[in-house]
Amino acid sequence: METGYARITVQFEAPFWVCLYERWNGGSYEACKIPFGAEPGDGQVYERLLSGWRTLAFSPGIPSAGPSERRVNPKRARREARRCVEPGRLGTKAQQALSLQREAGKEARKRRSRTEREAEEARRYALREAKRKEKHKGH
Repeated sequence: METGYARITVQFEAPFWVCLYERWNGGSYEACKIPFGAEPGDGQVYERLLSGWRTLAFSPGIPSAGPSERRVNPKRARREARRCVEPGRLGTKAQQALSLQREAGKEARKRRSRTEREAEEARRYALREAKRKEKHKGH
């Protein structure tokens, strides 16, 4: 008896959300991409899959075995899921402190360059105004 496997992965590929539908059947692998606009919910993905089942354009079959059925330790699965959800953290406290210092320096540099840019624009404006007034003095 042949066993078929299917896997659906929803991911963001700028500028759209895409549903990647993969299926293994009879020793062949086929894939199909279904584009979405905004981030779809579970119901939208399921409804789109059911309503357009006959019109899905799958890739030509590639000879392949089914997906590996490797058992994952529940603690490891939870840890990996947490890493995917949480923003990237640096490993050690020293690295975290250096990162915070670098971010603070970046903010200070932004503020300083902005004030310098505004001062330069004001200086140029004053120069233009002085030049314009000089032209109108009638010498």
